Amino acid sequence: MFLNKTLKGLLSVFKNYKSYHADLKKFKNSSKKTNIRFSKRYNFYPILTDKTSITNIEPHYTYHPAWAARILAQTKPIKHVDISSTLTFCTLVSAFVPFEFYDYRPANLHLSNLKSEHADLTQLHFDSNSISSLSCMHTLEHVGLGRYGDPIDYDGDLKAMSELKRVLAEGGDLLVVFPIGKPVIEYNAHRIYSYEQVLLHFEPLELIEFSLIPDDHVNVGIIKNATKEQSDAQNWGCGCFWFKKTKI
Repeated sequence: MFLNKTLKGLLSVFKNYKSYHADLKKFKNSSKKTNIRFSKRYNFYPILTDKTSITNIEPHYTYHPAWAARILAQTKPIKHVDISSTLTFCTLVSAFVPFEFYDYRPANLHLSNLKSEHADLTQLHFDSNSISSLSCMHTLEHVGLGRYGDPIDYDGDLKAMSELKRVLAEGGDLLVVFPIGKPVIEYNAHRIYSYEQVLLHFEPLELIEFSLIPDDHVNVGIIKNATKEQSDAQNWGCGCFWFKKTKI
């Protein structure tokens, strides 16, 4: 099995390089028919895997920031606070909403409307009930596993979840995103949670919306208002949860 995969991989590399050199020859010939605008000496930088019939995407990180941005467009917060989500979310949304981004490894970002500083999810420095619009997406599953230099702690994720609930203001919105499916720890990459685990860990917050990026995402993208049954059927789905704090 391993030998077959290796041979197939080598064959694919050979075919890609053959195609690369054929295209290079065509490109050089095409340059003879026009004005030369660059040096005739090329710097070679082969990119061999992008000749696809469709544009490939990473479904979790393509769809979940889009899901969250659409919710913020609906809720129209005066300010939004995010803890350690993908940087594309804060850099884009801060063009429209005053944004504070915090990470255990602070990001050196310099954009208008965007503040970027350090925070420890297990010991947030914010006052209780102080943040009305908050997100923490595809992050909690890592806390305590040491992958990003944070302290090793089996219950690090639970401590982080408690902190998010503590700092969320009454009436405030919390957006959290997790790998969803059969509960398991894949050390030291991440944890995968069940739908029921997430609801349990975020009690007593009210679930406003659950959307799902399923394993079979190609034809459906993201399923809005997905069911527990759909969530339970996943191996490596992406669960998007919108909670609201209705009581203190």
